[in-house]
Amino acid sequence: MQTLKKETTILSQINFPKDLKTLSIKDLKTLCTDVRAKIIKQLSVTPGHFGASLGVVELSVAIHSIFNTPDDLLIWDVGHQAYAHKILTGRKNSFHTLRILNGISGFPRISESQYDNFGTGHSSTSTSAIMGMAVASKLNKNEDRQHIAIIGDGALTAGMAFEALNNLSDLNANILVIINDNQQSIDDSVGALDKHLNGLRNQKSNNIFKDLDLNYYGIVNGNDFEAIYKELLLQKEKKGVRILHCKTIKGFGYKYAEKGNPTIWHAPGKFDVKSGERLSLGTDFPKKYQDVFGYTLVDLAIHNKNIVAITPAMTSGSSLHWFKEKFPNRFFDVGIAEQHAVTFAAGLATQGKIPFCVIYSTFLQRAYDQIVHDVALQNLPVVFCIDRAGVVGEDGATHHGIFDISFLRALPNLIVISPRDEQELINAMHWVNANAKQPIAIRYPRGRGTLKKLIPAQPIRLGKGSLLKKGKKIAIISIGKTAIEVSKAIEKLNEKNIFPAHYDIRFIKPLDKTLLLEIFKKYNYLVVVEDGIKAGGTGSAILEFLATTDFKIKMTLMGIDDAFIEHGTNEELYKVIGIDANSICKLILKFSEPTENNL
Repeated sequence: MQTLKKETTILSQINFPKDLKTLSIKDLKTLCTDVRAKIIKQLSVTPGHFGASLGVVELSVAIHSIFNTPDDLLIWDVGHQAYAHKILTGRKNSFHTLRILNGISGFPRISESQYDNFGTGHSSTSTSAIMGMAVASKLNKNEDRQHIAIIGDGALTAGMAFEALNNLSDLNANILVIINDNQQSIDDSVGALDKHLNGLRNQKSNNIFKDLDLNYYGIVNGNDFEAIYKELLLQKEKKGVRILHCKTIKGFGYKYAEKGNPTIWHAPGKFDVKSGERLSLGTDFPKKYQDVFGYTLVDLAIHNKNIVAITPAMTSGSSLHWFKEKFPNRFFDVGIAEQHAVTFAAGLATQGKIPFCVIYSTFLQRAYDQIVHDVALQNLPVVFCIDRAGVVGEDGATHHGIFDISFLRALPNLIVISPRDEQELINAMHWVNANAKQPIAIRYPRGRGTLKKLIPAQPIRLGKGSLLKKGKKIAIISIGKTAIEVSKAIEKLNEKNIFPAHYDIRFIKPLDKTLLLEIFKKYNYLVVVEDGIKAGGTGSAILEFLATTDFKIKMTLMGIDDAFIEHGTNEELYKVIGIDANSICKLILKFSEPTENNL
């Protein structure tokens, strides 16, 4: 084994996994320290998923030093564990661009590196995907290739992971499934599987994996480099399907993350490396949409005992911790299991309960069949609270909530509301509480709102939008949060003596057809602005309605074209998409040029 010169760090001389092959155990352990330090330093200034990646540094170094990646195939599940992997696989010098516009993704992605064998922004897909790869290798007569999936204990709770485990033993292929057991999703792991894994840790339960006819090895301390290195050397020489159970600590190697709240240190934002102090905005207002939702749901539930709350492992992310504390018997974290969450909610609704099923937009996609068949078809009063709707920033393509309007508005019986601000969110929730007689979806964005003061709920009416600003010749309809950019654009246009009207549609379904007919009759041009996909979006719905009339208004849709959107700040992405205030101004000015300068 080669020992590198002490005047430089080990990491400075490592670019790809092949560079690890000649290192001594001592140098590999030092490399772990270097990689961990790089992650801590970088994420303190450019926030990302912190605790999960720190917990698997030793595992990452051991895998890449022992196995022959990228020929041996490797999948990380969920992919926010993969920061050390990225540093070791040719992205060390670009790691500072993590989650930044035009930089590297916060998750593995096939297009970014040959070492990223499968994209894993959503959880629980690794076992199915690695099975497909292993079977392909068998068919291609590549009998010696190893196939490795690292899946967290939280990700293991999803039905899809169990479907794959049920199928694994039927394969005579080289598959190593490594369970990264850190007792956490974002919040604490829940359910019988967590209890079972805890029993395995304490040698007090039978082994479900053996019962599934899978070869089981463990438990190995995944943060003890020599222990995990030794075990993986043995696994490299084995054939067939096997499970390796590793116990790790989320945030390992950084004392503030190890000893602090693991939920907070999952993605802590900016922080001071020396003190561990997180850097906050230092203000109570504007509040985050998720917090406004959380407070309001508690307030409603105090007066309505039929309200229950359901989330698939997003208790704190969706600000349901207050509800959990106030109403522990009416709160249900079902683990990473969106399909189950929706049908569980449907069952509750059949018995007179009002389930608020709180799921991020991007994750709601995983439960579409259940929304269609178990809720909409049966016209059950489930309330879908769609957090992180629209563009969500640095998490990127796997997490943008840009498809929910398109896939929900096609469903009969379903009402869809898109509040433009925090006050409208409160108003919508109170309206839902009083009118939950069929499926209803409320979609609201990630991040802070704009209001410095919130007031008690104001009445709204089913299918009714509103005029926000009077104008001439040109009307703009905004959907949800895009009202902010439209208002900014109108201020700029007013300075040029151009005065568009501004309407908030509020209800995507049912549309306010009376309001739309008024717009079609009164204006020459109509612009619809939304931060969702244009195909099947709100603008598309309005065009469909326009086609049933005789009006000849010229209409333009501003939204996301037929493409996935990358990562960056919301402000940057709005410019890329072309729905920021300047882009809206440019479009309106084009309408103005051929006719008259003073509209």
